[in-house]
Amino acid sequence: MTIRDPSTGAERFVIVPASYVFFLRETGSSTEVLLQLRRGTGYMDEHWAAAAAGHVERGETAEQAARREAEEEVDVTDVDLLFLTAMQRTAHDLPIDERVDFFFAARSWTGEPRIVETAKCADLRWFALDALPDPVVPHEKVVLEALRSGRVPPLTHFGF
Repeated sequence: MTIRDPSTGAERFVIVPASYVFFLRETGSSTEVLLQLRRGTGYMDEHWAAAAAGHVERGETAEQAARREAEEEVDVTDVDLLFLTAMQRTAHDLPIDERVDFFFAARSWTGEPRIVETAKCADLRWFALDALPDPVVPHEKVVLEALRSGRVPPLTHFGF
């Protein structure tokens, strides 16, 4: 999608930013991630996804968006975020196909994660990083696999 720059008249493409939070916990010898089962959203329904994620709003930083989404979607606050990667992504099947996603991990927060948006989330469950459910939202799976390997690059790409 493009927009016209009012000052120059030139067309520019639109980038949509989003923030994702992978809540992590250690259990014995494995690391687990909290995932939600999307339902009723119109995008990637019946796929497992980050427990908290959403668009960055105007005037909001990626970190602020991540913390807001964590509170809105799973009712936790005081989320201690660790930046993982930024992903440049294109999705040719969407109206706005240029995206930049900011992925964070969280190992500390206040509250017990629970489903808040029942119309958009059918389940919320912990999974071992080495035993992810199927299917996982494809671009999120790229980051989860990198996290599992212990080598998350600062910049990732998807869809190119």
